[in-house]
Amino acid sequence: MHAKITDLTLASTVTLANGVRMPRLGLGVFRAGKDTYDAVRAALDLGYRHVDTAAVYGNEGDVGRAIRDSGVPREEIFVTTKLWNEEQGHDEALAAFDASLSRLGLDYVDLYLLHWPVPEKRLGSWRALAHLVEGDRLRAIGVSNFMPRHLDELIEETGVVPTVDQIELHPFHAQRPTRALCEKLGIVVEAYSPLTKGKRLDDPTVAAIAKAHEKTIAQVMIRWSLEHGHVVIPKSSKKERIAENAGVFDFALTDEERMKLDGLDEHFVTAWDPTDAP
Repeated sequence: MHAKITDLTLASTVTLANGVRMPRLGLGVFRAGKDTYDAVRAALDLGYRHVDTAAVYGNEGDVGRAIRDSGVPREEIFVTTKLWNEEQGHDEALAAFDASLSRLGLDYVDLYLLHWPVPEKRLGSWRALAHLVEGDRLRAIGVSNFMPRHLDELIEETGVVPTVDQIELHPFHAQRPTRALCEKLGIVVEAYSPLTKGKRLDDPTVAAIAKAHEKTIAQVMIRWSLEHGHVVIPKSSKKERIAENAGVFDFALTDEERMKLDGLDEHFVTAWDPTDAP
């Protein structure tokens, strides 16, 4: 296990392979729609310093506006966006990054991800990102939904190791092979859909653990990811839920509880499943 898990706070970060520090807990804004601006402002007011968006979400503009209006210094906020599938390819990726940065209205992006391992285009896209990160408009590059074979191919063909792999991850979909490879390669694992999109929030095992700590099931699931060393980006557009998701730093799971949660793995996928992606 990772040491000092009891010392985690909302300000805790993990250091990426290139030295960039990434907050351990962030706000996801997938399908936040018209609520994006208010959600980001609420999160920043509550002490979050990490926001995850994507070109395909259609809300980069609202994310950037909320950051600019927040009064929080830009250098204190970690911003992730992603290259959408239809814009992959070397030259297309360069243009897409420019467009994302323009929509965000920011001087730079902290992390830019390939959103999906698009066949025949991901290598060209990755080479473009490797070029972009050499400048002053992008601090780190990574991938999303990449399984071990996709990571192996990417690294073998380009020699450039992602700093982050963002994957669906929760006790019911533990992604052990991908996590193991990422740990071996020094890639930070980032968990999206850590709350199973609400589809397992009635599980009796998680409920019993939550009751023992006087916490919610959602808080236990977020805590599970944090204690495994992952970055976690639960999505919510409601201020009270955003606050609840951050209320995970005043308790810790016991070894027995963690083992029970680890035992729930059933390859339960709520989003895209890249397992068989070519």
